[in-house]
Amino acid sequence: MGTVDDLLRRLDQLNEVGAALSNERDIKRLLEKILIAAQKITQADGGTLYSMTEDKSSLQFEILRNTSLAIALGGTSDKPIPFAALPLTTEDGLPNTSMIAAYCAIHRKTVNIPDAYEAKGFDFSGTRRFDEGIGYRSKSFLTVPMKNHEDEIIGVLQLINAIDADTNQVVPFSAAAQRLAESLASQAAIALSNRQLILQQEALFESFIGMINFAIDDKSPYTGGHCQRVPALTMMLAEAVEETTEGPFASFSMTEQDRYELKIAGLLHDCGKITTPVHVVDKETKLQTIFDRIDLVDTRFEVLKRDAEIAMLEARLALRAAENPAAEKALESGFRQQVEQLDSEREFLRRANIGSEAMRSEDQQAVRDIGASHRWINPQGETVNFLTDNETENLVIRAGTLTPSEREIINNHIVVTIKMLESLPWVKHLKRVPEYAGGHHERMDGKGYPRGLTRDQMSVQARIMGIADIFEALTAKDRPYKPGKTLSESLSILAKLNRNGHIDPDLFNIFVRSKVYLKYGLEFLDPEQIDEVDESKVIEFAAGSDKPHNNS
Repeated sequence: MGTVDDLLRRLDQLNEVGAALSNERDIKRLLEKILIAAQKITQADGGTLYSMTEDKSSLQFEILRNTSLAIALGGTSDKPIPFAALPLTTEDGLPNTSMIAAYCAIHRKTVNIPDAYEAKGFDFSGTRRFDEGIGYRSKSFLTVPMKNHEDEIIGVLQLINAIDADTNQVVPFSAAAQRLAESLASQAAIALSNRQLILQQEALFESFIGMINFAIDDKSPYTGGHCQRVPALTMMLAEAVEETTEGPFASFSMTEQDRYELKIAGLLHDCGKITTPVHVVDKETKLQTIFDRIDLVDTRFEVLKRDAEIAMLEARLALRAAENPAAEKALESGFRQQVEQLDSEREFLRRANIGSEAMRSEDQQAVRDIGASHRWINPQGETVNFLTDNETENLVIRAGTLTPSEREIINNHIVVTIKMLESLPWVKHLKRVPEYAGGHHERMDGKGYPRGLTRDQMSVQARIMGIADIFEALTAKDRPYKPGKTLSESLSILAKLNRNGHIDPDLFNIFVRSKVYLKYGLEFLDPEQIDEVDESKVIEFAAGSDKPHNNS
């Protein structure tokens, strides 16, 4: 154990371990690597790694391993360690120096015990009971404190039973092994602290993103769910693309950092909506601003009917002297017809006020005719057209509830999103967040916005997010202007968008064939939205067939 060659070999192992620890992102795997590496360089049969609890009151078991007993608990084993945490103080409030790991943490120094059965000053009764139960003898102990960059104790590394390579017997831990273990503990503590700091920063950053989405959600209940569902669907499709073994995406793969980058982009893809006026985002009907102006139109109809009634009664009074019952009856009949016509027109405008998929051109003209054919006296005493120009512009909206200027306001959210995201000092592994998040309204044919990018100019991730954004919007049941569509309806529309160059056809095929749509539906949609889909017909139509599949 004490040869120069052996020492150099273990130093090389220590250097390799240091590099490996710095690259590990998962805390459980990191802790496990620390203990395994410590066992290896000190040739220990067993070991335990403790971490300091957040309140610094005790040491909790993280990893427990023993080679000869084939024990592996905690860490990635998913087998819990059935031991209570070690308190750093006794019931009397005194330092718990009888427990060797607690002593090590309290006094911040290494404890090297050649033989626990002969050691004085420490309580090894629990160790002896453990040994008796399984026929083992825990003899030599090396217990090392783990200090972070702020010189705080964050854990304890305990190694048991150093094994002599030549005799295979348990021996005390040598001074060289102790120095190596202390060096490893120092490196491990820094790696662990760095990983924890990074995780804390990521948690803070994600909380900040959550705060932005909460603000959007609180301003408009119709967008907050979207900010959560789009990243979920994006990741589902990205995973399906990564699992593809043939076709144009056969070589597509993502590292853990790539996945995190895409997740963050998904969470932030609509952050610019925080600047979008709420009356535009929440516009449920065509005439809605702060309130639905259809009620004002109703009032004007009542004014017209009252004016018609007054005109009819005045005409009847004018006939009193002549006593002409037929003329009076004709006046009343004309009045009733006029009221029926007004009621019919009012009902028509109420229907027109509700955004539809596609308003017919003849209905649009009917709105214009009603607006111009009637005249009424407004509160200022002016005789004006029945509908204002703005009301007419809104009521003839062909699809949805937004005018071109309002849609431009909505569309501007992506410009704001890009500006917001590009202004941030992104770390290296998040550099592409602005590109991913800012490209979900682009089209494969270059007719999208805001930059008019083509398919070849966009990353796979941005194209994935574009499909996720559209499908979520089609199926969303919390929009103010429409109910959530079924899977078959949504896929039919998505297939049409595929045909006209809106979305990536290869990604669409994966979306359908890998049943990403169904996986999403089962998690986020109502049961009545999950209907049967003929995937082959959807794919055929998307590729150029004339008949879309729609079970509705």
